Amino acid sequence: MGTRPKELAELLASVRSQTTGAARTVVVANGCAMPELPPWVETVQLEENLGVTGGRNAALAHLGDMDLVLDLDDDGLLVADDVVATITAMYAAEPRLGIVGFRIADETGVTQRRHVPRLRAGDPMRGGLVTGFLGGAHVLSVPMLREIGYWPAAFFFAHEETDMAWRAIDAGWQVRYTPQLLLQHPRTSPARHAFFYQVNARNRVYLARRHLPALLVPVYLGVWVALTLARTRSLSGLRAWFGGFAEGWRTPCGRRKPMRWRTVVRLARLGRPPVI
Repeated sequence: MGTRPKELAELLASVRSQTTGAARTVVVANGCAMPELPPWVETVQLEENLGVTGGRNAALAHLGDMDLVLDLDDDGLLVADDVVATITAMYAAEPRLGIVGFRIADETGVTQRRHVPRLRAGDPMRGGLVTGFLGGAHVLSVPMLREIGYWPAAFFFAHEETDMAWRAIDAGWQVRYTPQLLLQHPRTSPARHAFFYQVNARNRVYLARRHLPALLVPVYLGVWVALTLARTRSLSGLRAWFGGFAEGWRTPCGRRKPMRWRTVVRLARLGRPPVI
């Protein structure tokens, strides 16, 4: 979005310092002016803000036929210099590894509970197979993307990673949380975005419409209505949430392809059944 030139420069320096270099590095200007960048950085200029999903899809289209793609938030920082080498070794060892999620921690080393992709989030250093990943730092297998498709453009922002993870697991790919891979990121709240409540609710409905067996749709959405009523203290936030909930039913969200029931069982065994 062009609002973090200093942070972006530091991130690119941390990418450049990797012991195993990335084959290509791309920065997407998502509806903003492209900053001055080093000559080894490729650029994609979008005339309008297409959101997280649109920006990532533009980068994927620009990159073309690669093996792996590492997505990084522009205000993040790679602390270690062996990140690319570690990623390369992981994918070489596991042919059906589709997505690798990083651990995100602030400048003091603290990982927020919401950044641990498990319901039991007490130990952020416990890695393994999971049902989701963080958007701020993750790796995607390009062969997996050819099979399951790119990011859901209609989402714009919020829950697009869950959409991607569910499709990957349904197609037999693995999603692995690897806390040894660290992105340093400032401590933030998702509610800092003015439209957070709206898109959060809308995209919950999109997820259910796109991926859940019909029997689970009312269960999943009922659970999230109850949780929202219990957690949200802002009346304006609740109004925005229920406005987004209604929007999720009346607007197009892409093709419906319910996951297999064996995928529901697999998600449950991994610790997060698709009802919460």
